[in-house]
Amino acid sequence: MLLMCVNLLAVLGAGVACMVIGFLWYSPFLFAKPWMIAMGYDPEDKARIAEMQKKAGPLYAISFLATLLSAFVLGKIIFHLAIATSLYGMKAGLAVWAGFVMTVQLTDKLFGNRPWTLFFINTGYQLVCYLVMGAILGKWVGC
Repeated sequence: MLLMCVNLLAVLGAGVACMVIGFLWYSPFLFAKPWMIAMGYDPEDKARIAEMQKKAGPLYAISFLATLLSAFVLGKIIFHLAIATSLYGMKAGLAVWAGFVMTVQLTDKLFGNRPWTLFFINTGYQLVCYLVMGAILGKWVGC
């Protein structure tokens, strides 16, 4: 199933992979507590956490759509670079992350006066996602 030489199943797989990575990344097993502290939330405030969880559904849906768009655009870039392997797809993902995602998040950190911890957690998550998306799309994109 191709659209503009981008495999839509690969885009869907990349999107799902990023959501799974996000659920793990921001879980209590990894960075939930330091992320909450950096965001100014009290990890012990169970009422606040429950309130956030109630509102999370639509936010996850919008985030998933944004991830699908990112994966599609990365797939288009990979196609035009004539990449046909996961390794080179990861390199393209790294380049897109470094040139666009990291720089935008760095500017937000600097001018938004956000903690470095928050920058590293959020940008690290994006790095892993772009590497995984690149690996998936590098293998499965093309006409």
